[in-house]
Amino acid sequence: MYDPKGNGKDRSVNAVVFNEVAPPVHLKDVVHRVLELRTTSTLAEEYRFHALPDACTYLVFDQLQPDVTGVTRLRASSEELDLGTIFHFVNIRFLPGVWQREKEPVSYGIIASRYSGDLPLLALNQTLASQDFDAQLVTLFSFVDTLLDQGIVVANPVTERIFRQMDDIHTVADMADAARLSARQLQRVLKQTTGFTPHDFLKVLRLQQSLHGEPSLAYADQSHFIHSFRKATGYTPGRYAKKFDV
Repeated sequence: MYDPKGNGKDRSVNAVVFNEVAPPVHLKDVVHRVLELRTTSTLAEEYRFHALPDACTYLVFDQLQPDVTGVTRLRASSEELDLGTIFHFVNIRFLPGVWQREKEPVSYGIIASRYSGDLPLLALNQTLASQDFDAQLVTLFSFVDTLLDQGIVVANPVTERIFRQMDDIHTVADMADAARLSARQLQRVLKQTTGFTPHDFLKVLRLQQSLHGEPSLAYADQSHFIHSFRKATGYTPGRYAKKFDV
């Protein structure tokens, strides 16, 4: 199954806590993980969060600014986000292609933007801000149940078929065969459900395959990040980008 990396448990900063929890069985077709990232004290320097290419859609909840929340996803390139010296985020990471964008748009770069959409995310974030992480999990999974009932989140059989055959996919043609679609149909379905072209989607899958289960690739320190990336893939991020067009 698709198991995106880029949000690690082993941090280069002791004052940063990372929690990652798998969903209950009935949500495994739509949710990859719930994530918590927070500081336990004010950091000496701003925290630069290195995020690898990832086709998942996220619900982001800023626990220090309850009006900062929304639906977002990363691009098909590595990103560096400045989270400052004190932060507390709780995120739901949805599997690629399950978020129905025509019912609720997906934005980019919302770590400091107030939510203005139609979902009750502001009220939900107010509730989350008053709970510990265990209680937040119950609240968040209940909310996902509501999203399923409303058809805002729907399991995606096309991406599921692709993920099941990831080890055998090396080209866009391989991906179309795995999805049981023509190249044109694959282009339409992936763009509509994930926002990615087949070429960009393949770039993301290729990178994730190359990580070989390496769980820890997001750090505050640039040199630490580069070392970990090279250990996992055999390349520096710059060389990897040139070789594989990521």
